[in-house]
Order: sequence, then C-alpha cells, then structure tokens
Amino acid sequence: MTMLETRPMLSEAARALATASFPRVTFDESHREAYSIDPETAAVMNPLAPADNCYSGVAAALRHRGLRVGAHHAGAVTDEVLRATDVYVIAHPSDPHWEKTTGLGSPVFGLDELDCIESWVRAGGGLVVLAEHEQDKYGNNINELLGRFGVRVNHTTVVDPVANHNGVAAWPLATVAGAGEGLAAGVRRAVVYRAGTLSFAEAVDNAVVLRAPETSDHPGAAIAAVVRAGAGRVVVAADSDLFSDDSVSDGDHADLFCNLVAWAAGGGVALARRSASREVPQAWQSLKAAVTELRAMQSKDGHIDAEAHDFARARELVSQMTSAITELAPRFAHNAAYHQAVVTDIERWVEQGFGVPDFLDSLTLFRPETMREDGVEHLAVFPMYTQNGNPDRVFEAVWIRTVWPEWVAEIEAGGYANPAFVPIEFIDFTAGYDTHSAVLFPETVAVRETPVFTWGAIFCDREAARFRAVTAAAAQTLRLDLPPDAELLLRDQRLAQETFVLWDLVHDRTHSHGDLPFDPFMIKQRMPFWLYALEELRCDLNTFVEMTNFIAQGVPHAPMVKYAIAFDRLFRFPITGERVRNYDGLGGQILFAHLHKERVLRWTDNTLHIDWDRITESIGALAASVNALYHDGIERSRIGHWLATYRFVTDLVPAHPASQWNSGSLDLSAEPKTLVNAVLDDEFPLNVFYEALRKKLAAVITETRGITA
Repeated sequence: MTMLETRPMLSEAARALATASFPRVTFDESHREAYSIDPETAAVMNPLAPADNCYSGVAAALRHRGLRVGAHHAGAVTDEVLRATDVYVIAHPSDPHWEKTTGLGSPVFGLDELDCIESWVRAGGGLVVLAEHEQDKYGNNINELLGRFGVRVNHTTVVDPVANHNGVAAWPLATVAGAGEGLAAGVRRAVVYRAGTLSFAEAVDNAVVLRAPETSDHPGAAIAAVVRAGAGRVVVAADSDLFSDDSVSDGDHADLFCNLVAWAAGGGVALARRSASREVPQAWQSLKAAVTELRAMQSKDGHIDAEAHDFARARELVSQMTSAITELAPRFAHNAAYHQAVVTDIERWVEQGFGVPDFLDSLTLFRPETMREDGVEHLAVFPMYTQNGNPDRVFEAVWIRTVWPEWVAEIEAGGYANPAFVPIEFIDFTAGYDTHSAVLFPETVAVRETPVFTWGAIFCDREAARFRAVTAAAAQTLRLDLPPDAELLLRDQRLAQETFVLWDLVHDRTHSHGDLPFDPFMIKQRMPFWLYALEELRCDLNTFVEMTNFIAQGVPHAPMVKYAIAFDRLFRFPITGERVRNYDGLGGQILFAHLHKERVLRWTDNTLHIDWDRITESIGALAASVNALYHDGIERSRIGHWLATYRFVTDLVPAHPASQWNSGSLDLSAEPKTLVNAVLDDEFPLNVFYEALRKKLAAVITETRGITA
C-alpha cells in the first residue's frame, strides 16, 4: 500500500546524521592498489577503460545501505588509521608491471603495518582482502598478511569450459554457498574472472562463500571465504575483478560485496556502543526511594487504606517526594508548570485523605510532544498503571530522554506527520517499569475524567533491547543464517533504537490511513481479539511495504525496519505474554503461517530457513490481502465483518478444536457481547514450532524484564 504521494527524501545533512550509527569502511589506496573508489582517480590510472580499475559502484552500494565509505590515500597503515574505521579493504596491490595502479606507495606492507593490522583485527576489526589469480607474480605480500589468519591465496587460475560467462573458460560461474541466505542473501549468480583459489590452515574457523564449479579444473575449490580471527573477521576473495565497475553487474556482485563488508563489520568493538554513564543526583534517589515505599501502601485504585497503613508515614513519604521534585525541577525548566501542578496534585491527594488519586490537572500540563528535540529530558511522576507491567494505579517516577534525531524529524515533516508520537529512552525508573512495559501513555494515569489525549511515548531503548535479545537467541536456537546487515542490527543498540523510532513513526501513522471498516484504535468498542491482531499486523505489514519506498529514497534505516518487523513478529510476539487473547502473538502466528505456506520460510532438519530474495514480495502479498479484507469490510455488517476476518485468520492459523466460532453452532442472532464472550481465551493456540520455541526461549523472555540496553 502506498500511504501518501509524498515520499521521504533526506537532505544530505540529515542523511549524514542518519548514517552516523552505521559502520565505517576505508579502502586502502596507498599500496599501489589496482582499484580506486574515485572515478577520476581510476580515469588517471586507466584512461581508455577506467571502469576496469574503479570500485565506485560497490562504494555507492555501501553508501546506499548507510555505511560510511572513504579511502586512505597515502602513508602507512597505523593504529590511528585503523581506529577511524570498522572495516579496512585492501583491493589487489600490485607491481605496476602487471597492473595499472594508484601509483602510490609500495604493494608490500611493512612489518609494522602487518603487526598493526593483525592486532586491530584480533581486537574486533574487519579486514577485506581482494586478491587475484597467479597471486605470486604481483609483487605484494598479501599472503604474508593472510597467513597470520590461516588463509592462503593459491597461485593458479580456475578454468571451466562448461559453466562460464560469455563462453570464456577463464570466467567461470561460481557456485554460491547457501544462495539466498545468510552471507549470500540476495545473491544467486556470481561470475569470477581468472580467479585463484584459497586454502586454509587446519582448525581455522572459516566458511566458504564462493566455490569453483564442479565442472572446472578445480572442482569445488574455495574462491571467496570468511574467517574469524579473535574478536575480528577477515574476508578473502581470490578474484578482485568481480567487484569492478566493469564487471559488478554480471552477477549479484554488489549485494555480495555489501554482505561481505557488513559481515566483516560485525565483529567490531565500535558497534558495542552504550550510553555514557552519568551521575545520578541525590534528589532523584530520594524521590525514587519515597515512591517505592509509598506505592507499596497503595491499593489497586491508588488509595491508601487507613486501617492497613500508617498515614503519618505516608505523609512523610509524600513530603520527601515533593521536596525531591522541587529540587530536581530546575533541571527541567521546560516542565516548570507541570512540576508545580504535580506537587499541587500530590498535596491535594494528601489533604483529601489519600483517596483515589486525581492527577488530571498536572497531566494536562505534561506535554512531551511539544518538545520533540533529541536529548530533551523529562521527569514524570504520576499514579498510573503500566501496560504489560503493573496493573495497579500506584505512583511511578520516570526520568526519560527524548530520542528524536534530525533525520527522523525530516522524514516526519516530509509526509509522515505523527504529532502525538514521542520516542523516548529510560534514564531511570521505579518498579512499575522494572517489567516488560515499554510505553508511557496518558491513558494510564489516574484522573477524574478522560481528557483529550495528545501524545503517546514509546521506550525505543527497551523495545530495541528486547528485540535484540530475543531475536539473537531465536536465531541461535533455530540455527537461522542471518544476513550480515541483520546481524549488525542485533549487535548495535543505538542502531536498533533508531530503527524502532522509524518503525513506530510509520506504524502509528498507518493506524489512521487506508480503508478502515472500524475505529483503528477500537476506542469504546468490544470486539473479538483477532481484529486487534489484524489491525496491528496491518500497520506492520504496510510499514514493511512502505520501507521499500524508503530504501529507494536512500533512507539507510529502512532495510533494518524490515528486519525488525519480520523478526519481532516471527520470534518475540508469539511467545511473549499470556495466551489470553494475545493479539500481538496472533499477528506473528499469521505472518509465520503465510510465509510457511508460501515456502519463503522453511523449518527443515531442525533449522529455520528464510528466503530473503522472496520475503518482500511475499509479505507484500499478505499486506494486499489484509488491505482487501479491510476494503471489503466497509460493505459488511459488523457481525459479517467479524465472520469474514475469522475465516481469513483460520485459513492460516487453525482455531482451537473446542472453538464455538469454528464449530458451525454459533448463534449469529445473539447480541455482539454474547458472540465476543464465546471466543476462547486462546482461540488460536500456538503450533508445535512455537510451543517448542517458547519453552527454549522462556529464560530469555524473562531476562528481558526491565531491560533497557
């Protein structure tokens, strides 16, 4: 579905800010490499055929995916050079007798450089080395460098008179290991040009990516491979020409190169970023302690029972709370009116004998959506319940920070307006948020009457952290071969947080767009829970489809959003929470069943396989089906729409055998309330795949309680 005619288009400045969370890639051009990422340099090297000596295409592909690309033009490779990058690429250094080169330095790396590179890799750096056939003749010492990681490029040329490109025996069609999955996601065809082969020392942790065809003179020999070395990673290819501008389009070479570079970046210690620790003021500690003790005195609706608790002690705690709020208030000058009002609301609650609290006056003055600037902090104190956390309306205190990067603000302003959406992260919190709760909604606050709600805050740090933990555990348990850029998402909390901000921005806005046969937020409506599941799933599916447009416009986080939607829906949602009308879980079950029926997802030999070449099309088809269901729903009665949606769901996810809705005996003349009451708590049980996964990941799910990073 196309939500709007307006398309997101980041300015250069905004895109530069957006890519700050992505790995840095540096091409070495200081050792007489046969390739440059700069077309002008390549034209000087080879005026008649500059494309033969240029890597501008793969450099552009890396940049399109968000990676920051540059070159080291002169001088030795030093610690300082390597500290400034996550991946270092060495593309075929050569004596100029054999190749047209950058004309700088020597193709031989000095001993200090070799030591420096090795230390950097083993500490977490990513090294990509692109070599050639007849390797020994080029006058470089690439094999000396690779030997430190247990790899050697053999002096030979792979020839295949059968499986080749354009009838040239020296241009064999390489066999892609695990085509379409993992390192080969998006890669089905690869052509190599006068390639050598690779050999490995015993016990080296390696995986072959490209092999010589079985019909070649080196059947099955490794041509490209990856190696783990300490905390770092090394990529080696015995052909460099397949990534040149002249040859990159002969196969899926750009996708292959991007995958290899992203994999190399996956070991980087720079990706393990965390927020800097900060000194917590004593006033906050005092507030937190008072709230913690006071909330234990409160009943479910927030009042304090005089017969069960000491009012004198409660007054002392309230005084401690208001004093702490007053002391902290100057840190949050933008919330001065709210802090004055919340102190007044607290004092009035005491004066009225600790009855059911009413914080409407202060709630109407707490307006974080009017201050959406990255890094703006808020202190909020309310009697409230927490979704997926504490069901009681007792006091909570949260110290939060707004996450609103300029590039997100630019996307919103460019056609995805969502003025009520406030992404936030925790600085600290009280016990109600030491749970699975990841939202701060005004609807949860104790008030005398329902106000007009103008904002909703989502903790992107918690959502990202839970996603990373559960998806990583699921991938390991299911032996899923992750695409390298998906692995980057799981390794980097900052990248994941920004991804969730973009996802939530578009998802929330989607609730209000499209053909809607009912109120998308189900306000004051009681309906079978699968309609909630379909609405949330619809928004996610359409967000997934919309990310294809974002990718075309160069929004670097867009591919990450697609991974986040797929993995959270497939892995976390179905196995999280109770099986009582679990609508988010059902949405995940629907997606799993659709992909499984389409054979995009396969569970074979206790291994999960996902065909990444087909998943976008398949999810797009499911989105179209759900949108058609909504479109046709406008023509139906309410009960008729309920039945149509039920049939849609049961075509994918079997209903419980005891279901009245699926038995044919349901009294359709009954009141809607009666029909809703006939829905089983677990109308759509988990399949055997999810039953097993839920047991295996139970501890991980529990550990994500209260997680923030």
